[in-house]
Formats: sequence, C-alpha cells, structure tokens
Amino acid sequence: MEHSTKQLVEAKKQLSSLHHKTSEVVKTLEAKQEVNRYKSQITLAKRRVEAFEVALELIEKELNK
Repeated sequence: MEHSTKQLVEAKKQLSSLHHKTSEVVKTLEAKQEVNRYKSQITLAKRRVEAFEVALELIEKELNK
C-alpha cells in the first residue's frame, strides 16, 4: 500500500507525540513507591515505546526514498 508524503509526515508527527507521552508514562510509573505493583504497566509502556521507535524509523526510511 502506497502512502503519500503528506500522510507519512502526519503519521510521523502523531507517533512522535505518542512516543514522547508514553516515555513520560514510563518515567512516572518507575518513580512510584511501589514499583513492583506497576510492573506489567511499565513493561507494556516500554514495549509501546519500542514499537513507536520502529514505526518512526520505518516512516523516516520511506520519506528518504
């Protein structure tokens, strides 16, 4: 499926925002006193951060073609 440059730029913008917000969630959860209580939420948020990084990298590669 082909996407326009405009679509890719907008997707990158939105994913960058979500990446930043999710990274902040990880920091917040890791700063909690009972960090073990939030272990599954931290793991999920970290996996999402990694997924956003992969998606952003792929979008960047597509934009640079």
